[in-house]
Amino acid sequence: MTTNLYTSFTEAVSQKKKLLAILIDPEKFDLENSASFLRNLPVATTHLFVGGSTVPEGMTEHLIKELKLYTAKPILLFPGDVSQITVVANGLLFLSLLSGRNPEYLIEQQIKAVSKLRGSALEVIPTGYILIDGQNVSAVSQVTHTNPMVQNNVQAIVDTAKAGELMGAKLIYLEAGSGAKIPVSAEIISAVKKELNVPLIVGGGIKTEEQINNAYKAGATMIVMGTAFEK
Repeated sequence: MTTNLYTSFTEAVSQKKKLLAILIDPEKFDLENSASFLRNLPVATTHLFVGGSTVPEGMTEHLIKELKLYTAKPILLFPGDVSQITVVANGLLFLSLLSGRNPEYLIEQQIKAVSKLRGSALEVIPTGYILIDGQNVSAVSQVTHTNPMVQNNVQAIVDTAKAGELMGAKLIYLEAGSGAKIPVSAEIISAVKKELNVPLIVGGGIKTEEQINNAYKAGATMIVMGTAFEK
């Protein structure tokens, strides 16, 4: 059954709305500044993502409880590990790392998550996650022991994204990685969007207004920004 959070993505596509999520890494966030941080978010912010490649157990839940004291924006988990899953969030991007071939992040982490999700009201959104080379060594690549897909092999990225949709992903997420020197190119975004019938999320290395606008124009349903707001 389609539920409210996923509907916000599909309606954005049909109504040509622009979604903006701010990604918060619990390890890099100062809880004491929660209220001021949220006040200073861009007016266009529609969602908050919480997660990181390496986050101590319990830290994610503590952060989300604190954020909910100051905001009613939907908070979705973007977990680097099953230990980050908590039912206090509004939703979960149920990630499968399609760009890599490490079974731990293709299916094993997902199996481990079932016991935490069973009986939970947490909205779970199957998400095909594709790591793209941002010309840096990303934490995702280090933790998952997988290589990003090179940006000049556009067709391979398109085919990987489409395979994710055909396997049941309701969202496709193109990610250049935290601290990426270059974001996912407009050429890639446009080519992937033409093949998909599901919403497209793009993140990593997006810092400027021009980069944001280019990603939207190319077909991104949602832009995710993180590093630019960590301080």
